[in-house]
Amino acid sequence: MQYELKGNWNYPSDIRAGAGFVEQLATCCKALGMSKPLLITDPGLADLAMVKMALARCRAEGTPVELFSNIKANPTGENVADGLAAYSKGGHSGIIAFGGGSAMDAAKATALMVGQQRSLWDFEDEGDNWQRVNESGVAPVIAIPTTAGTGSEVGRAAVITDTTHQRKRIIFHPKIQPQIVILDPELTVSLPAAITAATGMDALSHNLEAYCSPGYHPMADGIAIEGIRLVKENLPTAVADGNDIAARMQMLVASTMGATAFQKGLGAMHALAHPLGALYDAHHGLLNAILMPYVLQANRDQITLKVARLARYLELENPGYDSFQRWVLQLRESIGIPHSLAEIGIDECESDRVGQMASEDASAGGNPICFSAVEYATIFSRAVNGELAV
Repeated sequence: MQYELKGNWNYPSDIRAGAGFVEQLATCCKALGMSKPLLITDPGLADLAMVKMALARCRAEGTPVELFSNIKANPTGENVADGLAAYSKGGHSGIIAFGGGSAMDAAKATALMVGQQRSLWDFEDEGDNWQRVNESGVAPVIAIPTTAGTGSEVGRAAVITDTTHQRKRIIFHPKIQPQIVILDPELTVSLPAAITAATGMDALSHNLEAYCSPGYHPMADGIAIEGIRLVKENLPTAVADGNDIAARMQMLVASTMGATAFQKGLGAMHALAHPLGALYDAHHGLLNAILMPYVLQANRDQITLKVARLARYLELENPGYDSFQRWVLQLRESIGIPHSLAEIGIDECESDRVGQMASEDASAGGNPICFSAVEYATIFSRAVNGELAV
């Protein structure tokens, strides 16, 4: 049975999914009372036709919108402060997050800080810090992803780098979850194959870690396994042919599903990727892609039965843990993901520090095994050197 790849959903946000749906942006702004929104994107997109057309269309339909793009690939607290200054100076009434994970995170953190008196770091995802937020001051957000990976468009958190302490911090509050999301696959067709691969593997990591996380959340598990199937069926196609709208649409959906599922929890892939991103300014999705089989192997004793069930759902030959591990390795190789961290310039010099940071990362709490700092350092070293028993 064939389905038309478009629709309006409300799970968990109001999601408008379909080719050409970016044309609804001005209407969405008006629906949320955004009389003068600030569009936040990254520098690489700011001068592209897709952004210029979105700005022009909003203005033509009576919604004056301005642009802010002074953010890094791993957005920093300084980037958020600059975004907040632009928001205040322009007298804006809402935020459009347009781009990949960096734009989404910077935009959501900026929206959170509107009307706050405390430091951004006071809202780090620890304990009940989120209750410190003045909710009436949080700006509304519309999210338009141009990559299929982070799923940040439906997330309640933003990952921001604290440059003073060289660590990534997760900023959390339910109100920064975008109220409206536009999933338009036409915005992703120009994404280079390497970025398509890395971001697609990020979507896989979110679904997979959510599924393997030991908490009880059957709805998240159901979303995750279908998200993984969508990656299996569509990521190689999207990498090989970036103009395949159907594959691009399904990868956007898989990405959104991953972020919906990981409300259950993440794990050691992200616990390691976060400090590595902060220390080496490396691409988050690529880090998760490289780390994936090493973390799977480290978790094997606790995830064998769940992964075997997943392998059956994916219709892998001789379904079990081994067949799933082989599939991950074959997928990575087929789309050009390096086998080791050394291949992207990361060595073992900081292994002890990485291990300690990973053990303290919020994502570590969702891993099937509570690894020590030493154990995290060992996983990291194996990933640096490509030491994987197969």
